[in-house]
Amino acid sequence: MTNEQYIEAIEKRHSRRAYKPKHLSQEIKNVIKQMVDVVNESADLDFLFIDDATPFFKIFSGKFSMIVIAGPDSQKAREDCGYYGEGIVLQCVYHGLGTCWVSGTYNENKVYEAINLATEKRIYAVITIGYAKDSYSLVEKSMYKATHKKNKSYQDMIEVCDEKLPEAYSYGLSLVEKGPSAVNRRPVKFRYENGVFSGHVDEPYSDKSVDFGIAKLHFVIGAKAKGVNGKWNFENVFEPIDSRRLKFEPKDSEEDEINGSTEEENE
Repeated sequence: MTNEQYIEAIEKRHSRRAYKPKHLSQEIKNVIKQMVDVVNESADLDFLFIDDATPFFKIFSGKFSMIVIAGPDSQKAREDCGYYGEGIVLQCVYHGLGTCWVSGTYNENKVYEAINLATEKRIYAVITIGYAKDSYSLVEKSMYKATHKKNKSYQDMIEVCDEKLPEAYSYGLSLVEKGPSAVNRRPVKFRYENGVFSGHVDEPYSDKSVDFGIAKLHFVIGAKAKGVNGKWNFENVFEPIDSRRLKFEPKDSEEDEINGSTEEENE
């Protein structure tokens, strides 16, 4: 996928909880599993693909799979879970699939029982993936209304700004605004001081850091669209660097496979 395609996916992504009564094709499942394997190997995480996720949910409908978002018990792992998990989400959305980040409305204990996760590791969220229904269900409409009573703009997320933001940074923040966040809270706070752009959350050892990881990815994509390639360092400072590919792009063969399978399965 190109950076422009990631932006297209950000623009059209919505949390979907009502899916069609058919499972993902085997071809698509295989590609998602490959992406999960790449993330686990490159980022030292413990993502796990579960074919049939329906037993773990009550308010979701239809047939759908899920990715268990898990890893070590650390702030960095939480942020990486958000960053790499959202990368998979955007690829799925671009190719016509419905997705939803879920941190509370599923049976977490049942998931722990179903997977073989080391005791020192933690589940931070799950991502459901399936063929979304053509129209939104009553549950989806109700949940959207409940969580979007007051949308926080990216200007509200800026804690300190001592000069006008570069265009690349303001555009990056506009894409952060469109990212998923638990109950739409958008807990990340950004600072722009002396030409240095950074971010943080108040409770780094909470699931707020997963939101931060998602925000980091959206910001990187937005900045790149305006000519600024960069990465976040260990101190959560955004560092402009030379041009580079986004970390979770699939190999050409994987992209061809998901393109072909999605065109075959989706209406």
